Amino acid sequence: MRRAHTVEQVRAAEAELMARLPDGALMQRAAAGLAYAIIDLLGTAYGRHVLLLVGSGDNGGDALYAGALLARRGTQVEAWLLSDHAHEGGIAALRAAGGRVVSPRARPGARSDSRPDVVVDGIVGIGGRPGLRPEAQEALAAVAAVAGIPIVAVDTPSGVDVDTGELDGPHVTADLTVTFGTHKVAHLVDPAAAACGAIHLVDIGLELPDAPVEALQPADVAALLPRPTPDAQKYTRGVVGVRAGSTQYPGAALLSVAGAASGLVGMVRYVGPDAVADRVRQAHPEVVGPGRVQAWVVGSGGGEHAGDELAAALSDDVPLIIDADALAHGEGPLPAHAVLTPHAGELAAMLGADRSEIEARPLEHAHRAATTYGAVVLLKGRHTLVAHPDGRVRATTTGTPWLATAGAGDVLGGLIGALLAAGLTAYDAASVGSWLHGAAATLAGRGGPLVASQVAASIPEAVQGLPRA
Repeated sequence: MRRAHTVEQVRAAEAELMARLPDGALMQRAAAGLAYAIIDLLGTAYGRHVLLLVGSGDNGGDALYAGALLARRGTQVEAWLLSDHAHEGGIAALRAAGGRVVSPRARPGARSDSRPDVVVDGIVGIGGRPGLRPEAQEALAAVAAVAGIPIVAVDTPSGVDVDTGELDGPHVTADLTVTFGTHKVAHLVDPAAAACGAIHLVDIGLELPDAPVEALQPADVAALLPRPTPDAQKYTRGVVGVRAGSTQYPGAALLSVAGAASGLVGMVRYVGPDAVADRVRQAHPEVVGPGRVQAWVVGSGGGEHAGDELAAALSDDVPLIIDADALAHGEGPLPAHAVLTPHAGELAAMLGADRSEIEARPLEHAHRAATTYGAVVLLKGRHTLVAHPDGRVRATTTGTPWLATAGAGDVLGGLIGALLAAGLTAYDAASVGSWLHGAAATLAGRGGPLVASQVAASIPEAVQGLPRA
């Protein structure tokens, strides 16, 4: 499990560890991890040129000590001090190793004698406020004037809100973020997560409590995924029902059923207009008609009848997925075993907010929706968030930009419904389903474009690729 902790949690764990270590040892651990990550990025240290942007916090100290290590390995290291209060020990170490230190009063355009191979963002620590001061903006503008220089952020990109993943003002956009001890919320939650680039975690020995945000990894999905026992039969594996599609939107029914009928459940039932049901059975001959189910999928392409279909599904008192057109008819509190799957626009309508507000603060609004409706809320996005009413959140980091295609959400709803029927809790079904959906899309597209039906067809391959539980 990839766990993302808050600044307060990290600070407390660091203080506990530092009390047991010699003075400065923790920063040296972080600096060494940062230096070796930079060497991995560059391929070698000797003969390279590294530019450090150094603020007044501990991240600036990490950057300076890492620069000293690089300088001792033959790297040309230059540090631009953006504050009069940069880490004195780090400055001394860098100078002693042969690095160059430029005062905060020097103009950025006159500082560097040659083009750096990489820029290290040590401007603001994790305790800093969102946004950047003018001197930092000036330095970044000077770097940006030379195109193509990769930026490595120390811990988190400077200027982001570390605990919420929000952006408020200028910030660094990194190619690589090297973080220490644990992931932070901003690494997993957009829009800040999109500014992090690739993330490299350095273990510095922190002992941490439960994290408020998590991201499943392949081993976690393998452990959670329901698998048939040797004596399984179709009914014991679970039966999922799909109430989706309409004569106007028959494709929604086909795609919802395709997500549900991916082999993770014993039986799929379809309930809908006769003309649509005929098309479903033609495409999926294994799908049967009305009957008892262990979970319902409701809403995709349901049109004006979505409210009636939701009421019928709720009357069965089984776990259910509420998606698309049905979301407008779901009034909280809903059953605890319900999963709502809105995108930002749909959630905006549900909460009476603007879409831009949802996209700017997805974590806050996913939490709000989960508590308002008393159910699990899956907020679709680049990093989909699954929020539980008790405050837990999981972020999905699988997927590809090509997954932003019509019908992909229908497939996701059917997939999660199958996992519910197979016995997973609402929270686990939503987060496992979202992970598999992204992994299947990556397999289906193989780096290129895809359509929703290909995602559904690739779900079995995504499951086969999981490690053995």
